[in-house]
Amino acid sequence: MSVPLLKIGAVLSTMAMITNWMSQTLPSLVGLNTTKLSAASGGTLDRSTGVLPTNPEESWQVYSSAQDSEGRCICTVVAPQQSMCSRDARTKQLRQLLEKVQNMSQSIEVLDRRTQRDLQYVEKMENQMKGLESKFKQVEESHKQHLARQFKAIKAKMDELRPLIPVLEEYKADAKLVLQFKEEVQNLTSVLNELQEEIGAYDYDELQSRVSNLEERLRACMQKLACGKLTGISDPVTVKTSGSRFGSWMTDPLAPEGDNRVWYMDGYHNNRFVREYRSMIDFMNTDNFTSHRLPHPWSGTGQVVYNGSIYFNKFQSHIIIRFDLKSETILKTRSLDYAGYNNMYHYAWGGHSDIDLMVDENGLWAVYATNQNAGNIVISKLDPISLQILQTWNTSYPKRSAGEAFIICGTLYVTNGYSGGTKVHYAYQTNASTYEYIDIPFQNKYSHISMLDYNPKDRALYAWNNGHQILYNVTLFHVIRSDEL
Repeated sequence: MSVPLLKIGAVLSTMAMITNWMSQTLPSLVGLNTTKLSAASGGTLDRSTGVLPTNPEESWQVYSSAQDSEGRCICTVVAPQQSMCSRDARTKQLRQLLEKVQNMSQSIEVLDRRTQRDLQYVEKMENQMKGLESKFKQVEESHKQHLARQFKAIKAKMDELRPLIPVLEEYKADAKLVLQFKEEVQNLTSVLNELQEEIGAYDYDELQSRVSNLEERLRACMQKLACGKLTGISDPVTVKTSGSRFGSWMTDPLAPEGDNRVWYMDGYHNNRFVREYRSMIDFMNTDNFTSHRLPHPWSGTGQVVYNGSIYFNKFQSHIIIRFDLKSETILKTRSLDYAGYNNMYHYAWGGHSDIDLMVDENGLWAVYATNQNAGNIVISKLDPISLQILQTWNTSYPKRSAGEAFIICGTLYVTNGYSGGTKVHYAYQTNASTYEYIDIPFQNKYSHISMLDYNPKDRALYAWNNGHQILYNVTLFHVIRSDEL
């Protein structure tokens, strides 16, 4: 704004100079100065007033110029009485004076137009400067708001991370404990090596006590690590390609050491034959198996083998059967009251998958839905001997919307579908009766999963994927309890 204001100052200064010049110089230009105009006039200039003698009949009077309300210059000339003679010298002087005044008026008019244009430019610049000032204020306010949002986001992130501090502290303590175990094992190894050289040089009872104590402490520590929260699922490993589009396969998580049998059940209904393979190697590379005939056909793909027995849902019923594979006899049957069956509350892929039996570190479970729970998933903990329901949890997740489900450490994990891109996105914790939505993707390699179960012994997921038998490794987040070992 300073440059246009200087222009106005220059214009006004110029107009003042012109006004001063007209008042002092104009009389001399037309011959009306301190000298006599003619011998007949007899008048001289009055320097004190700046005008000619006041004789209107013979003399001219020119007053100093002034400005009107719009800043234009004004000259006042009082002419003497006109003579009838057109050739009179005074008439000629008046004509010259009028011409000069007209020329000056034109110049002043031009100067006035320029001044008005400069004034408009200044006003325009002033409006632009006001607009810029408003924009700068807006930017400043926006910047403050943006900083406030960033500060709020950072604070929220810190609030999320703060609960991890005690967990990290526990891990520090656990790391020291593991180092202590390692040092004790190294010491015992050193002692045993020395004993090989010097028989009888050490108290064997004390050594046995130390070994037993260390073994118990390590076992207790491993039990604390037995359970955890699912955080990842590996890429699939295709073990075999066989059977129809639907089926189930499994191993016994409570099988004794050296028992590596694999159990195989093709189809989801109207089938009674269970194949037994001696080992995973036989299952992968040969077709040698033993066949077991069940007393009733099964329904769905939710069967499990647990502690030497196979548990399955009897076809077209809500009856659960425990069948001993060694004696090939029914040990127990139990009705799962109110459970939907015969494709009433199946998984999204169908296949009479109303009742899904599962095992984890805590034992035997049944996952199903009821009318009383509006078709949403119900979780029941079962006694593996009597099949009685020990405890039940009602969730709010519709069973027909679930692709498949499995249980790890008492937490039910549900997938969002069975074909295409699949992920685990719902988890219900039975130990706290709470749920959360999660996002754990896993690769659905063959685009149709009809069975997905967890084996706590292998720490792996067994899946039947469109005629392929698949294994997935799982990653669990372990939190070691801080009580003394």
